Amino acid sequence: MLEVKNISKLYGNKKVVNDVSLKIEKGKITSFVGPNGAGKSTLLSIITRLIDRQCGEVYLENKVIENYGKNELSKKISILKQSNNINLRLTIRELVSFGRFPYSKGRLKSEDEKYISEAIEYMRLEDIQDKYLDELSGGQRQRAFIAMVIAQGTEYIFLDEPLNNLDMSNSVQMMKVLRKLCDDLGKTIVIVMHDINFASCYSDYVVAFKDGSIVKKGTTDEMINKNTLEEIYQMEFDVQNINGRKISIYY
Repeated sequence: MLEVKNISKLYGNKKVVNDVSLKIEKGKITSFVGPNGAGKSTLLSIITRLIDRQCGEVYLENKVIENYGKNELSKKISILKQSNNINLRLTIRELVSFGRFPYSKGRLKSEDEKYISEAIEYMRLEDIQDKYLDELSGGQRQRAFIAMVIAQGTEYIFLDEPLNNLDMSNSVQMMKVLRKLCDDLGKTIVIVMHDINFASCYSDYVVAFKDGSIVKKGTTDEMINKNTLEEIYQMEFDVQNINGRKISIYY
């Protein structure tokens, strides 16, 4: 279980995260949704200890997250941020191998190589694993970074807008992989995303943010409805049930 209690974060006089409390269900996919600037990515960074907060606590398995050593924590949680700039000329396989650093400290063993190969296969990168990152399309690069996160082998995975730079086909494939990681391997996945229909079709829980606060949270079925979405986004929605999935139409 991961729990956030009364987290706040200020930049200057602006409170970008405002007294947020939240429990993340284990073994499920939780999507953070809401307008730009609502505090979703900031909270993700606080949870994963990338940035400090003004007040509140984050508990991972009933232990304050600050009480984890850096290496210990990197075996528990992994995160992929929106912008990933690596100035080294690396192949896909070399990049993915970085995910094993908490275990190998740069000296890869056979078990590490197994995790690396499985992650590359998960993301359908076997045929191009020896290509350099600067030779890849944006979508291929994004899949390579996701493979690195998978290779880290953590129970908790945090992804900040992982569908950036992906076309429709690769976005669907990405979400299917994340769903499979959750269903088959029991991973707990938290995603910041803007596409409400991907959140609807692949998430178990949806948490809606606005102006730094959580305005609503619940199961996907509870959250994907006309009134809730219109309250969050201040625009008109039409929600249709298509093949058992709630699809939002907005224009």
